[in-house]
Amino acid sequence: MLFFLILGIIQGIFEWLPISSEGVVALFSQWLVKGVNPIDIALFLHLGTLLAVLVYFFKDWKNLLFFKDLKLFKFLVITTLISAVIGFLLYNLIITMSLGAGLLFLTGFGLLITAYFHKKKRKLKIKDNWLAVIVGVLQGLAVIPGLSRSGATIFGLSLAKDEPKEILKLSYLMSGPIILGSSIFLIIKNPSSLNAWPALITAFIVGLLSLKILFRISEKINFFKFALIFSMLCFIGGLIILVF
Repeated sequence: MLFFLILGIIQGIFEWLPISSEGVVALFSQWLVKGVNPIDIALFLHLGTLLAVLVYFFKDWKNLLFFKDLKLFKFLVITTLISAVIGFLLYNLIITMSLGAGLLFLTGFGLLITAYFHKKKRKLKIKDNWLAVIVGVLQGLAVIPGLSRSGATIFGLSLAKDEPKEILKLSYLMSGPIILGSSIFLIIKNPSSLNAWPALITAFIVGLLSLKILFRISEKINFFKFALIFSMLCFIGGLIILVF
């Protein structure tokens, strides 16, 4: 029970940061929980932080369900379909692999580019449909342990979007449909995943609190510094995994 609670806390904190929560949870689950595939646990715990996304962005989901925001609805449909196809294919390839450290470094480089774009106030002219394709691909690739979903999608969205708060919001809303689908798939594939329910509850509570804190920080800090700080954290995380 204690080990699951620890994993839930890790998921609740790292899910929103450009440091792969899947990679970190999978790494710790190898040490703490025996007899269960660490990647399956890492993917399943995203369901807890999904609940946090549903609660925090309740008004946005309500507008989507009642088709009041068709532009956002279309954007999420495109990203979800692309992410689902790429993610499913990659999942079957990497289920027995652990790639972590190198991909954390790649995320770090991506965020450094993000910081550079914002410091120089450079934007690419990307239409919404093409932006949805780009971030959909990046989100699908994030099924690989170590490649941060948040980091990859924040990087992709920052190529065309301006407001840090809007970038973060879109990145987290994108996670909803794909996480729900992957969680249903994992439960059907391995019903014993439900034994991790204590971690699920902890991930929800900690995730909701840390999400509120992160949005408050994003309103006060320059996005260049925001991206730069987390790119450094990615490098540090990569070094830690390489050492251990």
